[in-house]
Amino acid sequence: MLVAVGFFSLMDAVLKTLGSSYPAMQVAAMRGLSALPLVCAYVLWRRQARGLLQIRWSLHLLRGVMSVGMLSLFTFALTELPLTEAYTLFFIAPLLITMLSIPVLKEKVLPLHWVAIAVGFAGVLVAMRPQGAGFFSLGALAVLAAASLYAASAVTARVVSRTDSSVQVVFWTTALLSIGAGVLAWPQWVAIQPEHWWWIAALAVTGFLGGLAITEAFQSGKASAVAPFEYTALAWGVGLDWLLWRTVPDHYTLIGAATIVASGIYLIRHEAAKDLKEPVLAP
Repeated sequence: MLVAVGFFSLMDAVLKTLGSSYPAMQVAAMRGLSALPLVCAYVLWRRQARGLLQIRWSLHLLRGVMSVGMLSLFTFALTELPLTEAYTLFFIAPLLITMLSIPVLKEKVLPLHWVAIAVGFAGVLVAMRPQGAGFFSLGALAVLAAASLYAASAVTARVVSRTDSSVQVVFWTTALLSIGAGVLAWPQWVAIQPEHWWWIAALAVTGFLGGLAITEAFQSGKASAVAPFEYTALAWGVGLDWLLWRTVPDHYTLIGAATIVASGIYLIRHEAAKDLKEPVLAP
């Protein structure tokens, strides 16, 4: 998850850059189309092309719809908000994932998990000091909607992973995003400027690697334990805002970031201690 967050943060910076020149739905389509050749090469490398059609179609189609909506909404939000503020609102997603994991995945969420997530979310509020009105702008509402779709998609991916491989999940997520967003963006498609092809290449690489990492993250660990590490995106947001747009965080942001990191470290230590206490059963 830490690797996935790093790649997706870089991808978001590219989305924000491209979003100032192209419609949000077209940027979502370019994200999928640019990564699709890499995904196809990955499928061939894994020698799993023959099994691509043997999937749970209903769940993959549902995730495809949610991916199109999530990415287009989030791209629009990035054109309206700084990365740090967009991430702050998007941090509701780990809490939603944890809540959904109880009825959908039948996972047992320990009280300490709830405490760690609550502390991390409190750190987000400290970092951004929400003033109310800003949370109800079009950009903010778009982020909240995108976070809800992302949480539902992440939990659905966990269900799909019980029967389908990570290769199938990555391929169909990218393919359905490309098709769905491409069809919707086509009527208002804007010609791509030559100087933006390098940005699109970066979009392909970061999106592809981030997709692989996050799929492996949710297949390897419980959703309620993996999701809180998305809070590390705040550090990426602060750094990228400064490097690319010269936005400097104040001391409240730094205090909030420290709180988020502390809650994540505590959760890591708690999970490690629990794993050591559990008996190892012979096969």
